[in-house]
Amino acid sequence: MQPAILHQETVYRGRAFAVRRDRVRLPTGAETDFDIVVHSGAVTLVPVDGQGNLVLVRQYRHSAGRVLLEFPAGTLEDGEAPETCAARECREEIGMAPGRLDLIGECFLAPGYSTEYMYFYLATDLTPAPLAADSDEDISIEMVPPQQIGALVASGDLRDAKSLAALYLAGARLGSRA
Repeated sequence: MQPAILHQETVYRGRAFAVRRDRVRLPTGAETDFDIVVHSGAVTLVPVDGQGNLVLVRQYRHSAGRVLLEFPAGTLEDGEAPETCAARECREEIGMAPGRLDLIGECFLAPGYSTEYMYFYLATDLTPAPLAADSDEDISIEMVPPQQIGALVASGDLRDAKSLAALYLAGARLGSRA
C-alpha cells in the first residue's frame, strides 16, 4: 500500500520557493503532516576555460552567514529547460557563454523536505558573452587549476554540497586534471 495524500495546502509562498503542507495516510494507517519546500529545480555548472582551469564563484550566502566558494548555479524559471537555464546562468555568473554543455548528472538536493531537483553540466568552449547579474548577487570569479581543487575541498574552502556533487560528477570527464 502506498501513502495516500489526504490534503495539500500552500502555507507560504516566497520569491524562490513555496512551502506546502501535506496531510498523508501512511501504509500503517497512521496520519501525519509533511512540510515540503516546493522548488522549481536548479542547475549547477562546472565551467572549464581554454587553459583547463575550473571557473568558480565567491558569493555571500545569507542563510550560511558567509561568503562561499561555489560552482556557478541557478534556479530554473517556470517552464524553462535545464540546458537553457545552464547557458543563462553561465553568462550571468561568469560572463561566458558555453559552446558546449554536457549533462553529467542529476539528483534530488534534499528529498527529505524539498522537491528541488538539480541538473549538473560540464560547460566548455567558453566565449565572452556577459549578461547582467541578478540584483541580489555580488559575485567574484576565481580561476582554479584542477590540481588545486582537492586542497580547497580538504581545507574546507569549498564546502557547498552542490559544488562537491558537481565536482564528483565531473571527475571522470576532468580525468587527471582534478
